[in-house]
Amino acid sequence: MRPVILASSSEIRARLLANAGVPVEIMPARIDEEAIRAALEAEQAGPRDVADALAEMKARKISEKNGDALVLGCDQVLAFKGAILSKPEDVDAARAQLRALRGNRHALLSAVVIYEAGKPVWRHVGEVRLTMRSFSDAYLDAYLDRNWNSIRHAVGAYKLEEEGVRLFSHIEGDYFTVLGLPLLAVLDYLGTRGLIAT
Repeated sequence: MRPVILASSSEIRARLLANAGVPVEIMPARIDEEAIRAALEAEQAGPRDVADALAEMKARKISEKNGDALVLGCDQVLAFKGAILSKPEDVDAARAQLRALRGNRHALLSAVVIYEAGKPVWRHVGEVRLTMRSFSDAYLDAYLDRNWNSIRHAVGAYKLEEEGVRLFSHIEGDYFTVLGLPLLAVLDYLGTRGLIAT
């Protein structure tokens, strides 16, 4: 099959697609995510709409320069009590986020929009609900000391594929969606289109 262009610099998304046998080219879309997110939130867009809009903007930007390609744009947001949490700016922000999430449930929404010939042809938003356990402040401080370099660019200040899994007592949903790509839905679409063997 022709390669899918991933409009993202996410190594884990690229690895998930490649491991599933989907040839992928990496071509990160440069958009001002923070400004766009702030504008959407000012218009009272919900977390699902924000994730979907950002994924679409990334796919559209790369599709404009690669008209014949199948371009996959992705975005993930963390929704907690009606608000969207961003990637923490520093260790103190990460500590504050994790203290707020501790003992509570939040949602990760992972959006995918596929563009072809400059137009959206498919979209999906996967959702996972996660409950954090009531860990101690001492554990939180030690966790941040050990993991900050790895989690500094992770929404929610955790990675489930690493020690971050120890922060949770319950997870409802698809593991791939937690990693930022609702892979099963993407593979189903590619199979339906005849782009991968099913």
